[in-house]
Amino acid sequence: MPVAAGPPEFLPVLDVPEPGRQRRLTVFLRWLILIPHLIVVWVLSIAAFLAAIVGWFAALLTAQLPAPIARYLSNFLGYDTRLTVSLFLLIDRYPPFSLRQPPEYPVRFEVRPGQLNRAAVFFRLILMIPAAIISGLLGAGWLVLAFFIWLWTLITARLPRPLFEAQAAMVRYRMRFLAYSLMLTSAYPKRLFGDPPTDEPPQSATRPLLVGMAGKVLLVVFLVLGLGADLSSSVTSSTSSNNDNNGTINTAPDYGS
Repeated sequence: MPVAAGPPEFLPVLDVPEPGRQRRLTVFLRWLILIPHLIVVWVLSIAAFLAAIVGWFAALLTAQLPAPIARYLSNFLGYDTRLTVSLFLLIDRYPPFSLRQPPEYPVRFEVRPGQLNRAAVFFRLILMIPAAIISGLLGAGWLVLAFFIWLWTLITARLPRPLFEAQAAMVRYRMRFLAYSLMLTSAYPKRLFGDPPTDEPPQSATRPLLVGMAGKVLLVVFLVLGLGADLSSSVTSSTSSNNDNNGTINTAPDYGS
């Protein structure tokens, strides 16, 4: 995976090949066979969290991440992104157990750590909030429909183009959010609804990522469902809390009588 010094506003890019026919067996077992990768990512994320803390202090002093930390966080993000692409059924190839970008694996991502704004680094947790909300709503909304997406792909052995575009846009936005959170870029996550048309020849199905109207509608549906799921959870939690309070028996003696 290319990790070179670059302009501070370089927007991380994701390359995913064109959607094709998928093997029903691997679709059926997809989330099960990826459990080892989920365990690896969990372990790697602990080290990434610690590296990000050290990197935050270093970036406040030097306005950039130390090279070893930038390299590890970039490799971690690449590993996590390749796993997410597979979880979302965007590709029917098992991701490799490798931190570095395998040359033969078609899913690629590029980030260019560069100079950082010290003020943006200091307030990074606050600045992340809007993008975190969007990413969280997308994920929650997708979970509502995840079973049906999996079932459709299992039956037809193919992910419909609008679903591919919508899910690729989700994965790319999440990747850009994590890159911003880990201070691998100063560019704020953007272009959830795809890239503008360009005359340059495409390098992959997601570079540029052209999302059609059906794909954009699906993204809005994910956001709305995510918001509904969040509100429903909040209401349920509040109702449960009120019921618990109403059911509490006051055993304290009444000294006023």
